[in-house]
Amino acid sequence: MKKTIMILLVMMLAAGCSSSSSNSSSDNQLHTIGILLSDTGLGDGSFNDSAFRGLERARDELGILFDYREAPDGNFEEALEELVAQDHDLVIGLGFSVQDALESVAEKHPDQEFLMIDGFSELDNITSITFKEHEGSFLVGMVAAMKTKTNTLGFIGGADVPVIQRFEQGFEQGAKYVNPSIKILKETANNFGDSALGRSIAEKQIKAGADFIYPAAGFTGVGAIQAAEKAEVYSGGVDSDQFFIAENSVVTSMLKKIDNAVFNLTEELVNEGEISASSFELGLKEDGVGLAPIRVTELTDGEKQKIKEAKDKIVSGEVKIRVQ
Repeated sequence: MKKTIMILLVMMLAAGCSSSSSNSSSDNQLHTIGILLSDTGLGDGSFNDSAFRGLERARDELGILFDYREAPDGNFEEALEELVAQDHDLVIGLGFSVQDALESVAEKHPDQEFLMIDGFSELDNITSITFKEHEGSFLVGMVAAMKTKTNTLGFIGGADVPVIQRFEQGFEQGAKYVNPSIKILKETANNFGDSALGRSIAEKQIKAGADFIYPAAGFTGVGAIQAAEKAEVYSGGVDSDQFFIAENSVVTSMLKKIDNAVFNLTEELVNEGEISASSFELGLKEDGVGLAPIRVTELTDGEKQKIKEAKDKIVSGEVKIRVQ
């Protein structure tokens, strides 16, 4: 379904204000962006919603227009072709699952600029953004190890792919940084859109002793977090601050700041007329990932200091997180 977000009156007024607006490029060009969301679409409380917030902020602060597509049927190429036909300044593909389709469409349209989020492409007309999810997940693992009473944690992945493996490996290494003997229960859901499946996996892990559940599984993970709340155990969110999904369970979330990345690159496009680099890798040092506020429980001053020290050592390179 085509869904277009425009504020025409504001744009018409802005177009008549010549160079007095600091939010416009020097020639007052009206910039437009198209985005294809990942397969779970809007309302996932996580990945897609974060990217959408970034574009909403760019609309409100920079005066851009944007259009978006969802492709729950998996027909990513058709949705991307529709966006290309609208002649946007930039077309964004969100998530590793759209990469093959994005590269196929980009090869057909060499004059169109694309942005790939959560994947890396060598095509000249695709800018790539990846995140160091393992760095933020390391800190979540530390928090989980500090708060567990059973010495058992649960991790749920949406798929067995590198981006999810980085969540898993960072979480496990962070937990073992605090307690080398801690046990991590792991399961791959092979689904990012099934909250009932997430609940079922989390319930199984909780029954096996896990008292902190960390799902990196989109909307499937929402079900896992809700199951943790029902069972009165802790959980950690991903991508966005997911505290409001389960306010009695979510201790913190691994913020993958897709909204900031989308806004910042849009701002560069508007102000400079182009995006300066062909790829970006964003971690703790670049403020691309981080922790949401600690809620539900409290950390001692010593625990807070240990997390701060670990963060500083990751940024400096003294602590190295092994990822495959």
